Amino acid sequence: MNKLIECVPNISEGRDLEIINSITEVVEKCDGVRLLNVDPGKATNRTVITFIGEPDSVLEAAYQLISKSKEVIDMSNHLGEHPRMGAVDVCPLIPVSNITMEETVDYAHKLSKRIGEELGIPVYCYEKAAKNKERINLAACRSGEYEGLEKKISSKNWKPDYGPIKYNSSIKKSGATAIAARDFLIAYNVNINTTSTRRANSIAFDLREAGRIKREGSRLNGKILKDKKGNILREPGYFKNLKGIGWYIEEYGIAQISYNLTNINTTPLHEVFDKTCERAQIRGLRVTGSELIGLVPKKVLIDAGKYFLKKQKRSLAIPDEQIIHIAIKSLGLDELSEFKPKERIIEYLIETKNNPLAKMSIKDFANETSSESPAPGGGSIAAYCGVLGSALATMVANLSAHKRGWDDKWEFFSKWGERGISCQNKLLDLVDKDTHAFNEIMNAYSLPKDNAKQLDLRIQEIQKATKNAINVPFEIMKTSFESIEVIMKMAEEGNPNSISDAGVAMHCARAAIMGAFLNVKINCKDLDDKKYVQKMIKSANDIISKTDTLEDKILKIVEEKL
Repeated sequence: MNKLIECVPNISEGRDLEIINSITEVVEKCDGVRLLNVDPGKATNRTVITFIGEPDSVLEAAYQLISKSKEVIDMSNHLGEHPRMGAVDVCPLIPVSNITMEETVDYAHKLSKRIGEELGIPVYCYEKAAKNKERINLAACRSGEYEGLEKKISSKNWKPDYGPIKYNSSIKKSGATAIAARDFLIAYNVNINTTSTRRANSIAFDLREAGRIKREGSRLNGKILKDKKGNILREPGYFKNLKGIGWYIEEYGIAQISYNLTNINTTPLHEVFDKTCERAQIRGLRVTGSELIGLVPKKVLIDAGKYFLKKQKRSLAIPDEQIIHIAIKSLGLDELSEFKPKERIIEYLIETKNNPLAKMSIKDFANETSSESPAPGGGSIAAYCGVLGSALATMVANLSAHKRGWDDKWEFFSKWGERGISCQNKLLDLVDKDTHAFNEIMNAYSLPKDNAKQLDLRIQEIQKATKNAINVPFEIMKTSFESIEVIMKMAEEGNPNSISDAGVAMHCARAAIMGAFLNVKINCKDLDDKKYVQKMIKSANDIISKTDTLEDKILKIVEEKL
């Protein structure tokens, strides 16, 4: 899976669409990113722009956006209701999938350094990217706003983290920029079967981090309690990183609790929903559904779906689409309007066409294989054999998890099934990766060789592509071998009515391993690095030797149970 980060720059222009469009156009021209949303505000004279992609592509798009904004926005003429200090006022980076916050912080500093050095814009790093605790809060970094910038950047305590520390005419035009790494924020509303804002608020106060004000005696009318310094005391809510308030929505004729989840790792959406249900029921109320505002990372709904499946004691070894369906129904996300995952989940919005074979019907895949084209070839077919073996093993796990009388074993089989479906998904990716590897070799051989420099580059690219064409089928071997452990466990302990399926799964896994090995060997012939070749052939033979041993054991179990 690719690493994905989201970038949400706020530019200090919300009225001139020509300027706004000129800035968003540079993002759209950047390879590897997708512009998701542009939200201009006239009163604030500010536009929120959202785009996403792999880290290096996002950093390039952010740089181009800041560069263009410096060119077309003059902060000396800017007026608006929202606090601001630069043409690009803030530029937060947000980890979305397969990337840690620590990595995102590194990318934030990499971007900040480039902006400071190449564009001459002062940069302050805030939130997780802050270099000291005084700069964690954006409001502190932005104190004094644009008008106080000349004095601020020359002061000892507020020198920029990157960029110039002396005010000049360029800074007068561009202002400063605040760059952050921060958690994903989710705007989430829960629907309550009441028209009472007060009752909705009481539930929100139970959950939100700020909780409610402490009072003497009655919560409604009691005296507000304070500490010795005169600060108001509060009863904290159940969740950290959660803001919440109740309101009445005339359009729907119901009250809602509007939540902001500022850290989905510490405060999962499904737990907020369930606790809201619990606190509503105590008050004689009922949650009827909920709604997500804007986009959401896939992980949020996968985690929610798995949470509700576990409560039902159902296997988690099912495709992501089915897990998401369970999440939507459990959370009631389709109560007020249809919830379309393909339009609301970030990863789905940025799906590329990198895996055309895996998306084909089995008939189309067979026809494509039998055509005159040399790809897909044996490597892709080997990977697909592995897919089928993993899928069969997962099926046995699911049938076992739901077998009548085996209710106490559902979690055991669910965990094995999850391992099986993980192998299945890896191998599905490898179906296309093997064809990509072949195409890369063909592309390398088509490079020009008219002079010594071109010839040297061509040889390097051929060798690089050849090594990849060895590594991909070897990965097919390794992943297919991983699936054999699941097959073994299903043959030993799975639903006895599916023992033949475990046997077929083993034959598929062996076909995948032996087929992939042929592709390893044929590509090894063309690699100049013979030490690498020897290492790969040895490792491949080790896998085959272990496969032979496990195959004998599994097929013996299958025959005995048949």
